[in-house]
Amino acid sequence: MIKIVILGAGNIAQHLYKVFQTTETLHVVQVYNRSAEALSYFKNTATTTNLKNLAEADIYIIAVADDAITSIANKLPFTNRLVVHTSGNVSMHELHKKNRRGVFYPLQTFTKDVTVNFSQIPICLETGEKSDFKILKTIADAIGSTSYKISSEQRRALHVSAVFVNNFSNHLYRIAHEICETNNVPFEILSPLIQETAKKITTLTPYMAQTGPAKRGDQQTIENHLEKLDKDIHKEIYTLLTQSIAKTYGREKL
Repeated sequence: MIKIVILGAGNIAQHLYKVFQTTETLHVVQVYNRSAEALSYFKNTATTTNLKNLAEADIYIIAVADDAITSIANKLPFTNRLVVHTSGNVSMHELHKKNRRGVFYPLQTFTKDVTVNFSQIPICLETGEKSDFKILKTIADAIGSTSYKISSEQRRALHVSAVFVNNFSNHLYRIAHEICETNNVPFEILSPLIQETAKKITTLTPYMAQTGPAKRGDQQTIENHLEKLDKDIHKEIYTLLTQSIAKTYGREKL
């Protein structure tokens, strides 16, 4: 049985807590958060708002905003224990060296009250010691996740990539939703296209899957699209993406 203390009470903390509870080999002995109100989610587990009162555990998982990780790690009232964070962008070495350091980064988008399947979530692992890597892999295996040994630099590259495929693409969905609403067109008409686009890159590279007027060099269609867009920021985004696609496929003149 691996004893776990979770530090944080936000999206990732709640999802990790929930999936840990489904296993027979992982036991969350305590959850810490600065605000007591947020701890109401963890009703069946000991909680604390004081770092000095942290329980003894095999691993301490810091699941907080990136800019709070170092501060919490520095304030931990013990040494030589395994402390990991869940960030995609923060180096393992931002954790205080008084403890054994590591990273347990689930590469997925998390939203409160939206259930996720951890068997479909890759976990990026990094540790300073081989024995600690085994602990993290055991935890990943227990929740059914596939784990990968990923360095801090590799993880940063993954995180940037994730912003492109998730945050940026979702923002493009938002723009498309706005355009549809403005023109009294139901956004759900685009749903099959969105799904097919995502499905296609499971069998093709994104380079091979690309279609559209920018790749074809269809200047007239591009100009028509720009005329249809009302907002300057949307025109700028459209133009920048069109130029990037055109350059990728050797059509720099667009």
